[in-house]
Parts: sequence; structure tokens; C-alpha cells
Amino acid sequence: MATASLSIDLDAITANWRALDRLSGPGVQTAAVVKADAYGLGAARVVRALAQVGARRFFVALAEEGAAVRQALGPGPQINILSGHMAGDTEMLHDLDLTPMLNSLEQITRHLEALPGHPFGVQLDTGMNRLGVELAEWQAVAPILLEADPVMLMSHLACADEPDHPMNLRQLEMFHEMTDGTGLPRSFAATGGILLGPQYHFDLTRAGIGLYGGRPFDLSQRVVTLSLPVIQTREVAAGETVGYGNAWEAETPAIIATVAAGYADGLLRALGNGAVLWDGDTPCPLVGRVSMDLITVDVTHLKDIPRTLDILGPHQSVDDIADVAGTIGYEILTSLGPRYTRRYTEARG
Repeated sequence: MATASLSIDLDAITANWRALDRLSGPGVQTAAVVKADAYGLGAARVVRALAQVGARRFFVALAEEGAAVRQALGPGPQINILSGHMAGDTEMLHDLDLTPMLNSLEQITRHLEALPGHPFGVQLDTGMNRLGVELAEWQAVAPILLEADPVMLMSHLACADEPDHPMNLRQLEMFHEMTDGTGLPRSFAATGGILLGPQYHFDLTRAGIGLYGGRPFDLSQRVVTLSLPVIQTREVAAGETVGYGNAWEAETPAIIATVAAGYADGLLRALGNGAVLWDGDTPCPLVGRVSMDLITVDVTHLKDIPRTLDILGPHQSVDDIADVAGTIGYEILTSLGPRYTRRYTEARG
């Protein structure tokens, strides 16, 4: 069988949520960000596990993602749509009890006219210049919106993974300016903001990448193991090359394993001649280029040829792989392809 196995530890995800909930402090609710199919790990299984340990609010990017989460959870938990109320979303928002975070005057008008009385929140732009209502717009529409009783006001930090960055305090001051005195629940901190401390927590925090074992939550438990099958091995003589473009040349005789995964599965081409795979506790270098379906690994030093090699596991996190590729753990996680067989582990199951 040439299908790789992606093991997802649901107990680690719930333990990470509990840890971030404790860091959020008493009186602060901790939501779970499960957009992009729970960062590529399977939203249906992840949200059910999180709901069992107490998560009652979930954030997704799109209304369609919200529909999938509602199908998994049933009625009750609040599902917040970060893209807001887009044209064509009205029926889905209404029928599935989804709560849009309105981002613009256009969305505010659409929502109040199409779904009067339906719950909504407002996302405010405090300096990131991505999504949200800007200060002048907010000052103009706040009296009307506050009468409609939003479920929350929220914003998003641009540099929360850099604790000393001056942008954090500038955005915090702007958030206070825009929301103090409203009497409404407020949310400002995702994982990085939780780690910045209580002044960023307000009423609701939004645990995201920290749930899945990624930076900047360095105390998080590892969530994923990715084991890749070895399809074939061959002896390569000194001076012979491996893979496209002759990108790696053997300096001495070598045994090369051809492994079933490539850039179609989320192993970025930038990992070529740089990444490491693991046979238990023994590192094995990836040699040559990453191709669409295959990578090649030097296993000369192993006593026995393994059936699989791990590229994610106890010795190597998504952030370790991201460092090699010059990217971030978010991209590695959300790029993990659909060809992997996803296997979920949890104490209850």
C-alpha cells in the first residue's frame, strides 16, 4: 500500500485547548478556530472532540465551512464566520444558525436588511488593514449597530507572534478606543495574543494554531505524525545522481529509498536536499528534489530498510519542517494533502 498515514492525536488537541483556556484566565471564554478544515486535520472530528471538553464557540473562515461544523456538532454551539455576510450566504446563515462577523458597511447593510434580528458580530480594523470596519466608519455606524445588539466586537493582531513589536500596543490602544464603553463582549487575542497576557484577553480568546501544536505556543503537545511508505530502494554508485535535474550526487556508494509523497501531498519543493525523515530515532536526509508524488531518502546508514519513514513526529514538528522550507507551520499543516489516510487517536476512542 503506497498511501501515507497521517495520525492525528485528538487528545493532544483537546489538551492544548485546555492549556490555552487556562492561560486565558478566569471569566474569559476560549473559542476554537477550526477554519480550513481544522487547519487540514479534519474539522468534523476535531470539533466534536473539542466540544466534549467544553468548547462552545468556533470560528471558521467561510459560511460553507460553518455549515460543515454545524453538521458535525448539531444545534447549540455558536459558529462564527470570519468572512462575514457575503452575497449568497443569507439562507445558509439563517437555516444553520451561523453568526457572521460583519466586516464592512456593505455587509452591515446586507445583514440588517436580509436577516433582521439574526445574531452577528462586528470585526474592527485596528491597523492590520485586512478585514474589518475602520475607525471613521465605526464612529458613523456604531449608534445603529449597538441598538441591534451584536454578540461581540472583535479585531485581529498583526504581530502577536513578536511580543515586543510596538504594533501590538498600538492595536490594543485602537481597540480600546473603538470598543470601550460599548458594554459588548470583546475578542482580540488568537493564540499569539493569549500568550501576550491578560490585557489582550478581554471576554473571548480564539485559540488557533496552538491547538494543532504550532508556534508560538511552544508548550503545546505534538498533534500529528506523518509516516510515508518506502516503495523501493536502490544502490547508487559514487558519482551517480538522483532525481530531476541531477540535484543530488552520491559522493560514496549509497542506498536510496524512494518514498511515496511529494508536492501534490503538501511536501513543498523547497524541502529538497534539506529536509530530514526519521526511522525511529535515526535521522535520514532527503536527497534530490521533491517531485509530485515521490521523494528520495538516503538510508545507507540504516541496519534494515524500514517500511515507512516519518517526516512529522516526535523528533520533527510542523515548524521544524517549515523552517527548512522557509515558511511557517500554518502552511505545512494546511497543505497536507487529501491522499493521506487520516487516522485519529484518542483515549475515548
